[in-house]
Amino acid sequence: MRAITVFALIITSAIVLTACGAKRPVLYPNEFLKGMGQPKADIEIDRCIALANEYQAGGNKGKEIAKDTGKAGVVGAATGAVIGALTGNWGRGAAIGGAGAATATMGSGIMRSDEPDPVFKQFVEQCLREKGFQPIGWR
Repeated sequence: MRAITVFALIITSAIVLTACGAKRPVLYPNEFLKGMGQPKADIEIDRCIALANEYQAGGNKGKEIAKDTGKAGVVGAATGAVIGALTGNWGRGAAIGGAGAATATMGSGIMRSDEPDPVFKQFVEQCLREKGFQPIGWR
């Protein structure tokens, strides 16, 4: 029963953390932006983001998080098994170590997942510059 509660807490945390909006480029209010207006500029930002996604400029963050979580789970389980063997219960130690390390790694990965990939950011910024905008950062 306790394992189900922990699992539910992990899933809920993941949903809450990923529900936050993705970062988007911020544009300097040059004459081009002033003439076009922010609503139309937002459409152009969306087009540049779609183009970056089409060309897979951002990699696959979900796959990277899953891979890191799996690795951490294996290392945590091995470490937990050693500690458990020293304290008399290697199976429980392995389970606790593996679950703890995997959970920590997944949580950390999810918290970092709202930060756009550097190549993705450069791709979107280049697209916007070619249209006449001046990107100054991401928020």
